[in-house]
Amino acid sequence: MVGGVTAGLLLRRAAALLGRQARTQAQPRGGVPWARTRLCGTRPQSPRHQHACLATSSCSQRSRSHVLLPEECYRHFNPSEAFLNYHLDLEAESETGPVHSPEPSYSKPSGYELYHHDQPFQCQHTDNPNGGLLSELKVAYETWGQLNDDKDNVVLLFTGLSASSHACSHEKNSALGWWENYIGPGLALDTDRFFVVCCNVLGGCYGSTGPESIDPKTGNPYGTTFPLVTIEDMVRAQFLLLDHLGIDTVHACVGASMGGMQAAKAAALFPDRVNRMASISSAARAHPTAIALRYLQRRALMADPHWRGGFYYDSEFPRMGMKLAREIATISYRSGPEWEMRFDRDRVSDTRSFRPDFSIESYLDYQGTQWCTRYDPNSVLYLTKAMDMFDMGDEHASLKDGLAQIRCPVLVLGVQSDILFPITQQRQLTNVLRAAGNKHVTYYELDAIYGHDTFLIDVVSVGSAIKGHLEHSHQHQNHQR
Repeated sequence: MVGGVTAGLLLRRAAALLGRQARTQAQPRGGVPWARTRLCGTRPQSPRHQHACLATSSCSQRSRSHVLLPEECYRHFNPSEAFLNYHLDLEAESETGPVHSPEPSYSKPSGYELYHHDQPFQCQHTDNPNGGLLSELKVAYETWGQLNDDKDNVVLLFTGLSASSHACSHEKNSALGWWENYIGPGLALDTDRFFVVCCNVLGGCYGSTGPESIDPKTGNPYGTTFPLVTIEDMVRAQFLLLDHLGIDTVHACVGASMGGMQAAKAAALFPDRVNRMASISSAARAHPTAIALRYLQRRALMADPHWRGGFYYDSEFPRMGMKLAREIATISYRSGPEWEMRFDRDRVSDTRSFRPDFSIESYLDYQGTQWCTRYDPNSVLYLTKAMDMFDMGDEHASLKDGLAQIRCPVLVLGVQSDILFPITQQRQLTNVLRAAGNKHVTYYELDAIYGHDTFLIDVVSVGSAIKGHLEHSHQHQNHQR
């Protein structure tokens, strides 16, 4: 207890305050989001101070977690030792009061760079239109920080399903990015240290080649003649960009959700080029429940008569199918405990009807409406299918053999309330990596209430873990091959 309030509640309030400030105030570049939270007593001098317990190898808590065996217990990451020295000013809120639940920030990107790979690109699956061969490839990307002379300070940030390359604001695009409070001087992805690169994935709709791109052979959008792509295809495309930039090795690959799948695949495909990786709220293979939920999203979308088999670009947009697909997805992104605290059984109307009546119904309706025209429906189909097909054990004798290809230090972070990537999947990833011989696997388990979206919201907990992993000097960093 701190001042009569539990540590867990303090951390949730902290994350909520951070998210609220990020969404309501335009943060100047290089700003410190912690300086805007309501703090009394001594204010932290920099985000590095906040992350100190995880960013130094001398921290006893960090060291204990690093050697903890998974079969003994699963330690709940609690950054209170770094954060709770600064008491939150909560006199206006009681322990049983409402919890503010920030929403992630997505926007259509502008100001990105575009790499044009003018050579054919062979997708992994050949049982595809045109044998899975793309005649050319474009990769949209954005960068933050400075590339050093040795070109070895690169952090490759992989995106989830919904995100573009715009992870953080910059001079060419001042809109808040989807990881705004994680990227910048002194933050989790410290741009005083690292050159951060983020790409729109192959198959996406925010600049990189995807179903809405023009097929050079026909002069029309690919639509569903676009080949099925895999997580491996996405990774290979982004490493072509690194080749173009003259970057041989990356300091780290970092990703959450579908981005965590890409990070794991990158570390396995390019073990000599990836020095460490972080997998957040992700897995070694798609979970049956997640496959079922994404299947329903695709079915809802394709049932819209305006989808027209994927060839709707010159006709009416399949708005209702996209809206329903996003509402289904939103259920999997957040958690029951948060919704019980946030909505309970509150109603938005005293009139009983089949229209949105309960607050939670109104919330889902709003989420579907405000997102459905921001994304290409075909990209939803292609990327969700790529996630479903993902399995690190494919083309290997077992999952253990597949994960044995990853030889760099690994951070695995999971959230207990995540229903899309259940916590058992992060435990499995940790266990199998260790069983495969990787002796540098760090595991954290968060008890945040936000479900899968925690990686977008809980800046303190998630950011501390990432910063510690990226800046900690791992023993045997130049791992044996």
